[in-house]
Amino acid sequence: MARPYSLDLRQRAEVLLDAGESIRTMGAALEVAPSTVPEWARLRRKTGGLAPGRMGGHVPRRIRDGHGAWLLERLATPFTLRQLVAELAGRGLRLAWRTVWTFVHEARLSFKKKR
Repeated sequence: MARPYSLDLRQRAEVLLDAGESIRTMGAALEVAPSTVPEWARLRRKTGGLAPGRMGGHVPRRIRDGHGAWLLERLATPFTLRQLVAELAGRGLRLAWRTVWTFVHEARLSFKKKR
């Protein structure tokens, strides 16, 4: 699992940056990508420190409660994802078709046409 670089490494980069080292030299010396060093410099200018920000987090589902129950009932009849998106927009919930697809997929429903 990914995790942020240590604060010690960030502080060593800060010292080298203040000493006037080039970005590529610093990247090679610290064994980090050259694009990482300017990001740390930008972070220092913006926040005044080098502490890493929070990573990850839970993104709550957009389709839930009443909309989710309605959609499960609606899925019993033939549908297309774009139709469902339009119907949900009519009910006051604007979503991307991918969000509806994810809901249908998690409900283990198929939207393939029967021939």
